Amino acid sequence: MSEAPEYAKGLAGVIANESKLSQVKGEEGVLRYLGYNIADLVEHTTFEEVLHLLHRGKLPTQVELDELTGALRAQRELPDGVIEFLKRAPKEASPMDVVRTGVSMLGLYDTKGNYQDRALNEVRALSICAKIPLIVAYFHRFRQGLEALPVRSDLGEAAHFLYSITGEEPGPEAVRTLDVAYIIHADHSMNASTFSARVTIATLSDIYSAITSAIGTLKGPLHGGANEGVIQMLHEIGSEDKVDAYVEDCLKKKKKIMGIGHRVYKVLDPRAPHLQKMAIKLTEELGESKWLRMSERIAELMRERKGLNANVDFYSATVYYSLGIPTDLFTPIFAISRAAGWTAQVLEQLDDNRLYRPLTYYSGPTEDQPIIPIAERS
Repeated sequence: MSEAPEYAKGLAGVIANESKLSQVKGEEGVLRYLGYNIADLVEHTTFEEVLHLLHRGKLPTQVELDELTGALRAQRELPDGVIEFLKRAPKEASPMDVVRTGVSMLGLYDTKGNYQDRALNEVRALSICAKIPLIVAYFHRFRQGLEALPVRSDLGEAAHFLYSITGEEPGPEAVRTLDVAYIIHADHSMNASTFSARVTIATLSDIYSAITSAIGTLKGPLHGGANEGVIQMLHEIGSEDKVDAYVEDCLKKKKKIMGIGHRVYKVLDPRAPHLQKMAIKLTEELGESKWLRMSERIAELMRERKGLNANVDFYSATVYYSLGIPTDLFTPIFAISRAAGWTAQVLEQLDDNRLYRPLTYYSGPTEDQPIIPIAERS
């Protein structure tokens, strides 16, 4: 067999498309959406403004923002068939499985057709962004034996989600915290789930199939599932005095520590400090600082021992946990926010489409193999 040619395993370092949506500079720890630094967006905008930026290519005027929020809120109602599915889904089902299936079902109730029409796809994109939070919230309530709450049109995206899962009007600090989490997770260049969405839509499939592909990809623990793993890790450690021994044991066994390091960022993940700040504020207010102190010690040890920094998942886990959100809803919240980027990426892909068709290095037999009669095969 000839020696394998050089190739980029996992497509590492390969540029496969052109995009104006998000710029990730891993060596410098920079993230921008259409030229706007993530730190400035967190400081000066809301998630709805960022959604407008990704979908329409510009930050909105007040009139444009009012139009977008009105359109989003008008799209919150779920089809009866989807609600019935959420009621009947197994209570022990993974919420990500339910979200994946629920989004796929949305396509069954879209009778507009013409899945390459830009104007129709813009409406579909907003509709998907508006409905994913309700799919998550309704399933969560149904599995507890509770009724789904009526949709409200007087609450923004973050506030409406918190209300929809708890039935209580959230305070401004909780709303702003989740809004920041939505902003920093909204898009992230050609990550695995975005790649899945673009590959699917590039076949001229439909936007529901593309977002379903993305959700299935996000579910994996090496992608969106990492934030759930952080809380599970903290509970496994149990107390502050056991952190050092746990980290040492993981390093000795070469076991991955969830929320540490990043495939792209070689320095501090630029999203992490914003959630770290939110985590500190929340734990101070709630008086439950144990988990944050444990997290900070893990991050300190990993910087010292391996030169690795905490990533966005590391602190998002503590933030969501402090907000009282169940651990298995962490990744669905990631999907809620990332839907803004997925749908924007799908629209961009369709604007200048090319089917993805990379090559592979074949490492199997290179000569025709004889077919042995079935009775003689071992």
